[in-house]
Amino acid sequence: MNQSAVLRVIEGGPPTNENGKVANRPPIRVKNAHRREREYLTEAEVDALLAAARKRGRWGVRDAALILFAYRHGFRVSELVGLKWSAVDLDSQQLHVTRRKNGKPAVHPLPGDQIRLLRKLKAACDGSAFVFTSERGGPLSTSAVRYLVAQAGVAAKLPFPVHPHMLRHGTGFKFANDGVDTRTIQDYLGHKSIQHTVRYTELAPERYNGLWGDR
Repeated sequence: MNQSAVLRVIEGGPPTNENGKVANRPPIRVKNAHRREREYLTEAEVDALLAAARKRGRWGVRDAALILFAYRHGFRVSELVGLKWSAVDLDSQQLHVTRRKNGKPAVHPLPGDQIRLLRKLKAACDGSAFVFTSERGGPLSTSAVRYLVAQAGVAAKLPFPVHPHMLRHGTGFKFANDGVDTRTIQDYLGHKSIQHTVRYTELAPERYNGLWGDR
């Protein structure tokens, strides 16, 4: 099965045969453990995704911004596609984050690189209420986001299939590796229970530094 066919099967799309035609059988559901050894992306891998997304023709700015926001703000796919301009304050450089799954809302700072991307998106959005829009001006679908992130992963030549939630997990693991306290990570990601947050600190390698006396 060719690479694109494998990607469609893994991401839940219709399976195809060697000729690229849709096969008459249901999609194969592959367990996460069989797809990849971990469910998060490193900062270097996110940079590779961003570089690949920027080359996606006229949608490069939108796709790169979408990936950057998913990573920098720990967005779920549903939160990304539902993000509206009313939540963005370009003047005070703040983002009002509303979480799904009964998550806690928060206000995140918007650094200069994100402000510049947002201004480009706003100029191209043609009055849409949504930040990330489709060619028709409406909000992107969750399946479209999964597809474009997966395609960016292929273009970036990452050695495993990529899905958007790996960006959110990447946020948590980066913070944990940087020594950010668990409560701050919990509030930033909007976890209602801290039990969803401790997975990041449990796997942070820095807490094992010095156990063997090495420096």
